Amino acid sequence: MITYFKLFLIVIHTTICSVLALIFAFIERRFIVYFWISKLFSGGILLITGIKLKVEGFENIDPKATYVFVSNHSSQFDITALQYGIPNRLAMIYKKELSKIPLFGWQLAAGPYVSIDRKNAESALKSIQKAKQIMQEKNVSILVFAEGTRSPDGQIQEFKRRAFRLASSVGYPIVPITIIGSSRIMPKGKLKFNKGEMIMRIDKPIPTQELKSRLDEMTMMKTIRDIIIKNSN
Repeated sequence: MITYFKLFLIVIHTTICSVLALIFAFIERRFIVYFWISKLFSGGILLITGIKLKVEGFENIDPKATYVFVSNHSSQFDITALQYGIPNRLAMIYKKELSKIPLFGWQLAAGPYVSIDRKNAESALKSIQKAKQIMQEKNVSILVFAEGTRSPDGQIQEFKRRAFRLASSVGYPIVPITIIGSSRIMPKGKLKFNKGEMIMRIDKPIPTQELKSRLDEMTMMKTIRDIIIKNSN
């Protein structure tokens, strides 16, 4: 019963924030208010669910700089934690199907977020170019879940090249982010969520100017994955 009541509150909170975000996405194209609303939304979700978020490594990044954040992914709450915990202006690459969700998906499409069709290689390349444009013109960092989808068991899966292809094309540093504890709070495929603490570890930025080839990207991909695995222990 408590879970359903919290879900009801989440739906109300999401609807209100989505309407506000949708309005301001059109009238304020610098997205200052939009990003403030995204913090309000994420903070509200954490408050409603009783989930505590502990962030480590603030000293490793400049909140005014632009990065490619690369994170592991095992729960829907990862997005909430990252939106709330990362101090930078942050946009995400999301699957295009979410754009069809009334209000919530509409504000994603109207905002600085980047949709991607993972089944269409040409469309995926266009999404990378759009992400590059947003980063350069709006001083917005991009978040990518390098595994491509949520891990079914909390274990870190193999990484996809998309994040590292983006990093090599824009030249901004990659910041490894490790999320710990989210799979226990809301495992993939389950509606129920449990109270608990999530830990978000921000590692030091890694320069990407030397990424010139596919081999360079693959090497960087392994390096980032090893860092995230190490920080998850």
